[in-house]
Amino acid sequence: MTAAHTPPARLHGRTAPGVPRWAVRAAYLTSLTVLPAGLWRVLAVDFRLPLMDAPADGTPPPDWFGGEWWYVIALSVVSELLAFLAVGLVSEWGEVWPRWIPVLGGRRVPVLAAVIPAGLGAAFNTLLWPYSLTMVSLGYRVDGTPGVGLHVSAWRDVVFCAAYWPLAAWGPLLAVLTVHYYRRRRATALQPVQ
Repeated sequence: MTAAHTPPARLHGRTAPGVPRWAVRAAYLTSLTVLPAGLWRVLAVDFRLPLMDAPADGTPPPDWFGGEWWYVIALSVVSELLAFLAVGLVSEWGEVWPRWIPVLGGRRVPVLAAVIPAGLGAAFNTLLWPYSLTMVSLGYRVDGTPGVGLHVSAWRDVVFCAAYWPLAAWGPLLAVLTVHYYRRRRATALQPVQ
């Protein structure tokens, strides 16, 4: 099986020339940081697995997303797709638009067209997830008011933390990949043509 026909290569295309192995691993790890939280959401909200406690006052558990089962699945899929874009920072399709894209297909991706959205995503995720998860872990809502709308205890706490704390790595990993992508692409652009 040639490198172009391995399952990872079919999934994301070939790794761009000059990308070190650590960057490829970091890109895949970035896309995997979102997966546990998405699975937890779908299992807890859509499939009603007992991953949350019923409120102590006997009221029914909150209907988190307005009863729309598809919303939780769509949120999880979109989150995973956004995280998977990190793989573009180490792949050929992150440097040259795939041929199937109208008008742009086959042209070079401008460096800033990848770096600006990736940098904004890295900043957003670096600020959002560690703060939000710390607040929830301490028993507060994200806005700082006491009392979490999420009811978990005992083993459910462990499962919730195991599912959501990997999100705290999404932003920093994406930031490292974005800086590496920018430096690698700028260095390539500055090399003299032979």
